[in-house]
Amino acid sequence: MRSSTPRESPSSAATLGELRTTGHVRLSVKAEIRRNLLTRLRSGEPRFPGILGFDDTVLPHLERALLAGHDLVLLGERGQGKTRLIRTLAGLLDEWTPVVAGCEINDHPYAPVCVRCRRLAAEAGDDLPVEWRHRDDRYGEKLATPDTSVGDLIGDVDPIKVAEGRTLGDPETVHFGLVPRTNRGVFSINELPDLAERIQVALLNVLEERDVQVRGYALRLPLDVLLVASANPEDYTNRGRIITPLKDRFGAEIRTHYPLELDAELALIRQESDFADLAGLPAEVPDHLIEVIGRFTRLVRESTAVDSRSGVSARFALAGAETVAAGAVRRAALTGEDHPVARVCDLLAVVPSLMGKVEFEVSEEGREQEVLEHLLRRAVAETYRRTLGPADLNGLLDKFDAGESVESGELVPATELLRRIGHVPGLAKIVDRLGMSGESPGQAAAALEFALEGLFLTRRLSKDVTAGRGDGTAVYRT
Repeated sequence: MRSSTPRESPSSAATLGELRTTGHVRLSVKAEIRRNLLTRLRSGEPRFPGILGFDDTVLPHLERALLAGHDLVLLGERGQGKTRLIRTLAGLLDEWTPVVAGCEINDHPYAPVCVRCRRLAAEAGDDLPVEWRHRDDRYGEKLATPDTSVGDLIGDVDPIKVAEGRTLGDPETVHFGLVPRTNRGVFSINELPDLAERIQVALLNVLEERDVQVRGYALRLPLDVLLVASANPEDYTNRGRIITPLKDRFGAEIRTHYPLELDAELALIRQESDFADLAGLPAEVPDHLIEVIGRFTRLVRESTAVDSRSGVSARFALAGAETVAAGAVRRAALTGEDHPVARVCDLLAVVPSLMGKVEFEVSEEGREQEVLEHLLRRAVAETYRRTLGPADLNGLLDKFDAGESVESGELVPATELLRRIGHVPGLAKIVDRLGMSGESPGQAAAALEFALEGLFLTRRLSKDVTAGRGDGTAVYRT
């Protein structure tokens, strides 16, 4: 969440007195978020940048919860973008906010709550030093794990401060945990059911009384924090559960989901996959292959052979697209191609790479690879029917009339594949239907190989795969 670019505060106010002269008004975190969310709703600005497929389902519920000032739980299967969505909430905070200089828990200069800042305010008056904190620094998160302690979340006695000579009962010997350190901000607990039940109890006061208690100290910190948690539905009964009193204290429970439409799935793959950084080489993944990966992901989710309770993460699709791109980069490095473009042969590596991301039904044990390969072929065939199904491919089919064949494979460079196929009438139309310009040999080869695979899957050509070879070598013939 931290910006890598230098940031300058919007105000020169460096003391409490100077801050008062600016007319600054103190708001609670939830009031601040409500005001900024309403401003964006009225202006039509994006409220949750980078979040796709939730516009008409999840986001209206989230907006209502934020406007109501509710702490909330996002409930959904793995890889549905829960954490990504939670992190966008920090963007609804004011860009800059004043804090007491040096305060560990971001006390507001108008109303400090920790012992140190109250003492400083009494001593300094209007000369109380003020600094400005960026909204990126007002977001905190913790992945709930069984070894998480109350000290991690709330705080504990700091032995170093005790060793410096302070008495054990001095509240200033407390080392604050993550929640108090996110005071006046947004704090997220990911996978909340994994948190031990006795540790969940420590959050009850944070959500209801809005304060924290540390061991036996007479310490009350009225925290100002928006608490957001994420959970997987199966966690309620399998790995752990959210205790009933804690669930009752969250104001809203919001269900997330995987993309409902193919277009949203494809947009997500394009947004999250970074093909340009692979091995330092740019790799082009044509739209038709991204569509294959998107359709493949959806078919796996819908398959009766897959455990639907576990879900198929969006990371499944992203890893698949990146694996395809990596195949093109590898081919370019081995064959000297200048502009690597992914082809159908690069899909061969997707199944073994992604098998570990899918939980299968017990009845499918031993058939996992067979199931995924079948679904991948279906995805290719569906994409082919949508893109090239209505196209005239007789010019390509004529190449096989004389009993000729074409061998392709992962290590066959684009120029060599084009030489083996030869001149194809109507190639420009094929390339155009696939959304490519056809300016490079790689694009032309990708289009022709996809057409060959589609003709095979629709039984207009046959294909022989060399047994025992893992380089995608295949021979297309009539």
